[in-house]
Amino acid sequence: MKVVEGGVTAPLGFLAASIRAGLKPSGLPDLTMIVSEVPANGAGVFTTSVVRAACVDFDRAVLRSGQKIRAILCNAGQANACTGIEGAKITRESAQFLQELLKTEDGVLIASTGVIGQQIDRAKLWAGIPRVIEQLSRAGGMVAAQGIVTTDLVTKTIALETTIQGKTIRMGGMAKGSGMIHPNMATMLAFITCDAPVEAQLWQKMLSDATDRSFNQITVDGDTSTNDMLLALSNDRSGLSLITDASSPEAQTVAQMLREICIYLAKKVARDGEGATCLIEVQVGGAENDQQASRIAKTIVGSALVKSAIFGRDPNWGRIAAAAGRAGIDFNQDHLRIELGDYVLMDQGQPQAFDRAGASAYLKGQAERSGAEQLIDYPVVIKVTIGDGQGQGLAWGCDLTYDYVKINAEYTT
Repeated sequence: MKVVEGGVTAPLGFLAASIRAGLKPSGLPDLTMIVSEVPANGAGVFTTSVVRAACVDFDRAVLRSGQKIRAILCNAGQANACTGIEGAKITRESAQFLQELLKTEDGVLIASTGVIGQQIDRAKLWAGIPRVIEQLSRAGGMVAAQGIVTTDLVTKTIALETTIQGKTIRMGGMAKGSGMIHPNMATMLAFITCDAPVEAQLWQKMLSDATDRSFNQITVDGDTSTNDMLLALSNDRSGLSLITDASSPEAQTVAQMLREICIYLAKKVARDGEGATCLIEVQVGGAENDQQASRIAKTIVGSALVKSAIFGRDPNWGRIAAAAGRAGIDFNQDHLRIELGDYVLMDQGQPQAFDRAGASAYLKGQAERSGAEQLIDYPVVIKVTIGDGQGQGLAWGCDLTYDYVKINAEYTT
């Protein structure tokens, strides 16, 4: 596999665009569309919150129907959550309007992001839909990634290419998310495109499995959004035969591409946490199974005390031990080992003498290396071992800073 340019329009048969429809007061692009030139198989994972945006329920119904998917339409500015009957009506009728304009009976999926409890301006939205269709192009992938952001400081997009049976296969993805990130399915919003045809149920399984290893293992602030969704489209423009066997080499390769893209985007979301200065990666080993290890890892990376200590460049490992202990997984604390980078802080349940100044400098250095571009190649690595089992887990998050409080204290004012 290799990284290629283009994001969601790198795969053949996909077009994208983003325009300013006037839905965001900032005047930035706020209406984005991804279109497959041919019918595509769709898959999706969604928020587990019982307080859901209208688009979540709508998309679930569309995907359950089994119909092919032609497009994804995403607005920024209003979440269309807690908007009652009117919000549901706008979602439903906007989808119908889009189908009419695209002259298709295939399904379309709707996504929204922004402030909860505000109705979408129907007139601006509907005036924008024909305009964004006019702008659709193969060059629109990077613009589309910019059009879905809210408090994000950087866009999050990637595309991979490989060869299967002599055919060039590409997969692209983009995501947005910076705050209200504690997914139980995906992230704020993420969209993936692929030009290798995968049978619909297998495509859904691939997506769910990839989500469990990526987006479900990140946290910024412990808050699950009303709008979380990860949508994926698979068309047949690569010329490869339909993939139906999960155990086939073709399916394994596509599944690997999907995991790599999801992990990359998930780490970008975690690094771009509101006010964050560094990415945190927690590695847990020695558990009875991967599920236990993953749960401990996510508990540690989500601890406000751990996150605050890392922001203060304080190697206060007792907070890591405490978070591991409250994860709901039984283990013998006499087997606990904690490492911060190359520094061993605890071993076999016993505190270790370590260079505190050096450990603090490590925390500072990793933040400086990731820099303003928010690179994900320099995480603060916390390694925790709880026993001699084979279970391993990873989770990602960010530090908790003064700016996080400021951003969210003034979010609508």
